[in-house]
Amino acid sequence: MKFTFLGTGTSMGVPTAGGFGSERLKGDPRDERWRCSAWIETEQSSIVIDTGPEFRLQTLRAGITRVDAVLITHEHMDHISGLDDLRPFCYKQKQTIPVYTSQTCKESIKRRFEYMFGPDRYPGATSVELNVIEDSFQFQDLRITPLPANHGKVDVLGFRVGNISYLTDVKEIPESTEKLIKGSEVMVLSGLRWKPEHPTHMTIPEAVEKATKLEIPRTYLIHMNSRVNHKQSNQRLPEHVRLAYDQLILEVD
Repeated sequence: MKFTFLGTGTSMGVPTAGGFGSERLKGDPRDERWRCSAWIETEQSSIVIDTGPEFRLQTLRAGITRVDAVLITHEHMDHISGLDDLRPFCYKQKQTIPVYTSQTCKESIKRRFEYMFGPDRYPGATSVELNVIEDSFQFQDLRITPLPANHGKVDVLGFRVGNISYLTDVKEIPESTEKLIKGSEVMVLSGLRWKPEHPTHMTIPEAVEKATKLEIPRTYLIHMNSRVNHKQSNQRLPEHVRLAYDQLILEVD
């Protein structure tokens, strides 16, 4: 299974519009982060996790030519605003694309993208089927397990796909979800910044603590803001935890 990080940045992206925040890019392309999204590719399947504001550009940059399904973590716009960019894939594939998410997120998508659904659906709009998932299910050659977690007052879903567990925008992970993550070869986990603590996101030290507790061999951090320098941060991290970066590709059994 090939896993590609399409984007690894926080909700405003890095660098941010208007120069917000303290930029420390210094020419390292790994410090330029589009909004969080990922692509999972096998011989039979091409699945993306989240469709944020740069989704069209991310598909072009990564060379994605087919999308068989979409997994959505939650309803915040940096994770769903690119749903309309599935439209050319629907046209090319001549099919409706299934989207898997929570009940709350499903209802939010239907409200925000009203023109895609119902009797007043706009002709030619993106054709997606919204599916609520609560338990593990088989999609073609992949076993997908939802990983419920907490993002402040918002419930989010992570996903275990084979031997990789993906969780973004996470503050707390319940013990029941930790049991589902254990045994993963790779974990992808959000780590917003080094400090101070944040009410709805794990900091990098909190993410490291969680990865160490779960004894995951390899953990990659995502959803970093513009105050996180890639090179300097990796020098501070333990060997089993690294910062991910846009277009990093992993091979996972």
